[in-house]
Amino acid sequence: MFRKYYFINKFETNNINKQDKQTVIIYRNYSSKIPNEELILKIKKYCKKNGNKFYLSNNIKLAIKLNLDGAYIPSFNKTTKHLAYSFKKNFNVVGSAHNLKEIRIKERQNVSKIFLSSLFKKNNKYLGLNRFVSLTKYTKKDTVALGGISKNNIKKLILLKQFEFAGISYFE
Repeated sequence: MFRKYYFINKFETNNINKQDKQTVIIYRNYSSKIPNEELILKIKKYCKKNGNKFYLSNNIKLAIKLNLDGAYIPSFNKTTKHLAYSFKKNFNVVGSAHNLKEIRIKERQNVSKIFLSSLFKKNNKYLGLNRFVSLTKYTKKDTVALGGISKNNIKKLILLKQFEFAGISYFE
């Protein structure tokens, strides 16, 4: 029913094993300056074996080089240099935004989907239901709910007509 995006920052097979084939795995490790290509290829192979798509965060060039399924551009990344790269046919670029200004940046970056955050998680960029709905109306791009989604509030996504969501804690 739902298309899910699961953010991981380390390779743990037990959490990936629990996911259905509709779950896209997004590897993001911002603590390491130099990406570990060997680890990324290991995760790619494991995801392929399980039938999951695999995206790399914040490094489109490496995602293309390693022949991954896609890339994720976080809200703090405002560059458009990836537009000069050539992608394979089914390569997807997605990105996150917290407000209208960041939505416009993601549109300029030509992402296929915009992850709007944080829907439920009460942090300094917390949107809430009403603001989330109003932001979705400012773009023609597909939107994905991100942040604070749990087994308790997932039914609210149906009310919002959101059938895609992303997160971390929901999957663990």
